[in-house]
Amino acid sequence: MPTDHDDTPAVSVSRRHFLGATVSTAAIPLVGAGAAKAQAQPIPLADPQAPLDVHLSVNGEVYRMGLDVRTTVLDALRDHIGLTGSKKGCDHGQCGACTVLIDGKRALGCLTLAVAAQGKEITTIEGLTRADGPLHPMQQAFVDHDAFQCGYCTPGQIMSAIGCIQEGHADNDDAIREYMSGNLCRCAAYPNIVAAVRQAKTTMEG
Repeated sequence: MPTDHDDTPAVSVSRRHFLGATVSTAAIPLVGAGAAKAQAQPIPLADPQAPLDVHLSVNGEVYRMGLDVRTTVLDALRDHIGLTGSKKGCDHGQCGACTVLIDGKRALGCLTLAVAAQGKEITTIEGLTRADGPLHPMQQAFVDHDAFQCGYCTPGQIMSAIGCIQEGHADNDDAIREYMSGNLCRCAAYPNIVAAVRQAKTTMEG
């Protein structure tokens, strides 16, 4: 029987030709995407070193200052507000010399960022009593029991001791030693410190 034959010459498609055509076709939308990306406006980044407007409430007064976002509460107190009672010891949160109260709870000033303390009440050793007023019971107890020698760690010890009592961790000598263990005294006045906390607890709770 007669058979119809297609006179159109067969096109030889090689693997290289097929892959090349596929890649070329797939690249078309990518060119358009690249052009659209080139037309997009870059988003400006904030300068990480630009001062940040920070408000800190310290000892009942509000201080407004421009601070590097990395500034700690301790450095804000000492270098920007001028309250140098809180001491910089190890600057790694291991000695307790920088202890302050934030909303009534103990906090290490050298590890707490100032921006994180906004909207909270910071109490330092300077805020325990007025210059013309009587000493705080804890301060008086430290004097009565000679609970310091060089005095460098004393502000942190006193603030931590107040927090210890307020947190309910001063029921006995063992508890006082345990919950005051984060405050180091290089002069080793620990027995006197425990006695001072015990005395102040009675006065503060009475």
